[in-house]
Amino acid sequence: MPTLPRIAAFADDLTALRRDFHRHPEIGFAEHRTSARVAELLESWGITVTRGLGGTGVVGVLEGNRPGRSIGLRADMDALPMEEMTNLPYASQTPGVFHGCGHDGHTTILLGAARYLAETRDFAGRAIFIFQPAEEGLGGARAMIRDGLFERFPCDELYGLHNAPGQRPGTIGVKPGAAMAGADFFDITIAGRGSHGANPQDSTDPIVIGAGLIKELQGIVARNVAPTRPAVLSVTKFNAGSAYNVIPDSASLSGTVRYFDDATGRLIAERMTQICAGFATAHACEIDLKIWNVFDVLMNDPVRTSDMLACAAGVVGAENTFEKTDLQMGSEDMADMLRLVPGAYCTLGHGGTVPLHNPGFIFDDAILPVGASLFARLVETRGAAQ
Repeated sequence: MPTLPRIAAFADDLTALRRDFHRHPEIGFAEHRTSARVAELLESWGITVTRGLGGTGVVGVLEGNRPGRSIGLRADMDALPMEEMTNLPYASQTPGVFHGCGHDGHTTILLGAARYLAETRDFAGRAIFIFQPAEEGLGGARAMIRDGLFERFPCDELYGLHNAPGQRPGTIGVKPGAAMAGADFFDITIAGRGSHGANPQDSTDPIVIGAGLIKELQGIVARNVAPTRPAVLSVTKFNAGSAYNVIPDSASLSGTVRYFDDATGRLIAERMTQICAGFATAHACEIDLKIWNVFDVLMNDPVRTSDMLACAAGVVGAENTFEKTDLQMGSEDMADMLRLVPGAYCTLGHGGTVPLHNPGFIFDDAILPVGASLFARLVETRGAAQ
């Protein structure tokens, strides 16, 4: 895969570093070892480091050798609370925690760009390296923003990437505009009345109520949201009962909502509230709904999308770059940062077809110098832009 020669020369170092992160995964807001290692490496390369932003976040600042603009580069650091089933020699040594989304690779890619830029210093402006904690639904981006990320480290542009198994290796794709879904999470608690399983007439059965509620919730997208506005509502948990012959007092449902504009998200939340209230009245029970926003819709700035693709073409060749057209129902909390700073977020294809968040996911180390080269070229090119 094409890379900047100087980065290609230390590709083996990047592989060793990524595998070290992989052996020692840490979940969101607990990335203490990871963030310490990141900070130590940045400081060893002469980069000014701020620790503890948003909990365990790290920001590095590197000045170029001439005036220019401030270009932000962002990577996430957290792992997932799941078991690894790869049998790799460098597999996770922490039970129940696994880099099943490749954030260990993202962190290493950004470190590779930082090392290269610190060695060369041949760029205009300022490079701002943002290592974010807790991307996996825990609000790490918002925590860094609350701690004054962009007030303390103003960026003119901001860029990020995600590895993409199943996308042709070494290709880079970016979608202008709405690219990844906004997301809400929800919890529903049904307080009924329990009874012996042989005497259901004495109960207000929360399991039957919950089953009906699930069916009704599925109709929101089908019958309230225009088919031209993609959306998903998924109930992913249903917990109730403890015995074969006992109808329980309560049941709980949980799940997620995905959408590509805030109005659709609000509509779904309103209909969920109305339906829960109606079921509570119809069944003479209490139903409590809690729904909250977790991810904004990820919006790539169209101009910055073009700029990112142009830089990518300089690394992997124009034939290996493309403007994406498909909407992705998954979510990404760099969306919160892109609401404040114009930028773009791309996918970088790599070998293997095991999907993200699968216990058998394996990151392709061959893309580490490719991603690092893209980040470096963005700083070298965009820092000097007028």
